[in-house]
Formats: sequence, C-alpha cells, structure tokens
Amino acid sequence: MVAAAMLLLGVATSTPGSAHRDTIPTHETFTIASAGLAERRIINVYLPPGYATSRQAFPILYMPDGGLAEDFPHIVTTIDSLIRLRRIRPVIVIGIENTERRRDLTGPTTVKSDSAIAVRVGGSAAFRNFIRDELMPEVLRRYRTTDETTIVGESLAGLFIVETLVLEPTLFRKYIALSPSIWWNNGDLARTAERQAGAVAYAGRTLYLASANEAGIADGTAGLAATLKAHPLAGFTLYYEPRPDLEHATIFSAVVPGAFVKVLQ
Repeated sequence: MVAAAMLLLGVATSTPGSAHRDTIPTHETFTIASAGLAERRIINVYLPPGYATSRQAFPILYMPDGGLAEDFPHIVTTIDSLIRLRRIRPVIVIGIENTERRRDLTGPTTVKSDSAIAVRVGGSAAFRNFIRDELMPEVLRRYRTTDETTIVGESLAGLFIVETLVLEPTLFRKYIALSPSIWWNNGDLARTAERQAGAVAYAGRTLYLASANEAGIADGTAGLAATLKAHPLAGFTLYYEPRPDLEHATIFSAVVPGAFVKVLQ
C-alpha cells in the first residue's frame, strides 16, 4: 500500500516537469462557477486545425489533469501532431484543471490508508455530476461538437475513467484509461464490474486499457480486462495492452499516441 499511496502524491504527468517542456498549440481558456462543486473551475480548450474556417462539428476529447501545468500540453501537442499527420480525425480537447485532484478522482473507500492521502477523498460522483450537468452543456453552447465524446487519463484519472464506464457507461462514447489506480478501496471497482458484467449498457462503447509494471495496478487491470472478455457484450470494443516494459513515469508518453490512433480514427 505504501507504493500505491506514493502514486497518489504527485500530479499525473509522464515525467517531472514534462508539461512545461511542451510547446502548447494554440488554445483558449474559460472558467465555470460550479454550483455542484462550489468553486470555480478552469477549462483549457484546444481547437483543431480548420475549426475557425469551417462550420464543421467535431468530436470531443475530455481530460482530467487538464491544467497547463498538468497533462494538457502533452496531450494537445500529441493530438495536434496526429491530426496534421492524418493519423486521427480532428478533435476538440477539453482539459479540466485540478483543484483537489484526490478528492475529485476517487470514489468512496473504507481503507484507512486510502483516506490518509488527502484531507478529502471520495468525491468522484460530484465531479462526474459537474462534467455531465455543468461542463458538457457549456461546451455544447460554446463549440460546434458532435455527440462522439472520449475521455482520457492516467493513474487516479484512469481510476475515475474506469469507474465512470462501470457506473455510468453512457456518459462518454470512448474511454482511455492508462495504469488506472484500481487498487483503490481494496480493488472494489473491479469486483463491481464483475458483479454486473453483462447487465450494463456498454453497447457502442470503447475501452482502451493499458498498464505498466506496477504492483496493485497491473494485476487489477488484467483482472478487469479478463472480466470484460469473459462476458462479451454486443457493440462493446475492448483494447487491452499490458506493458510490463514500462513504468508509471513512462507509460503515459509511451502509450498515448498509439491509443489515440486506435480510438480516435
């Protein structure tokens, strides 16, 4: 559990300071005064080439850890490059900057060592409500979008993404979870997925799941993938890529370009 808790203590960037080294493509920022979270949230937005000169509507990629000092620069630099290389279709990126990361990205827990990593944890339901009821309508009001939505994240953000797929699969169309911290609450989320396998509406959904060589993550992610494969669901696409050659600090930058090519084509 010490190793697991250590993963929570830093912001989910691929390497220390990597966000600051990326040259950020043109982007804009707006804020939302969230009633549900009782705070202002900063939202960073990347608009793809051609957005300003067309009337086309575009798919949307949402991302927690979406601050300018977090993963937003790396993600939008990757997205912009893949679009210009014509490896993926143009997509809008919506980055949600953190305020209390460990509160927003974790569900409830009965494990004392989980609760000890922050003053407040277990707020994922409220954060999901914010995305659904406040952020998504504002994005639709501001931008030309299709109904194709994707969410991407690593570590605790990956935990939130898997939890959202399990508890509210229709919120997004596609889910990309890299080394999700599904050891949280003694791995109860994976057990929840197994209990309701076959009963949840995953039709038309895609999950890209990958893990590095991390105790508590690699085994749990493999178990989740095995559960989903054992209960095949019509219209559900699963990509599972174990990467024991990678570590927590390297999986994000190593895997995310290929994940985007698979999921955002």
